[in-house]
Amino acid sequence: MDSNPPSAPLPALEPGDYYLEGPNLVFTAAYHRKRGSCCNSGCRHCPYGFKPLGAPAVPDPAVPVEDAPPTG
Repeated sequence: MDSNPPSAPLPALEPGDYYLEGPNLVFTAAYHRKRGSCCNSGCRHCPYGFKPLGAPAVPDPAVPVEDAPPTG
């Protein structure tokens, strides 16, 4: 018997929730917010800030290099 309670159904996909990149379906940040929680999969547009362990640091283009925290 499954000990996990059933989860809420995911919201239906609407235009603007995703785009296709080759054979991949890429969810937008808007869809992730509509979903309501982080899935901890390291999604490209995660609005919750999840980054998988070992993921390369990607500089935020909105932060000037001289204001960025030191690395290493």
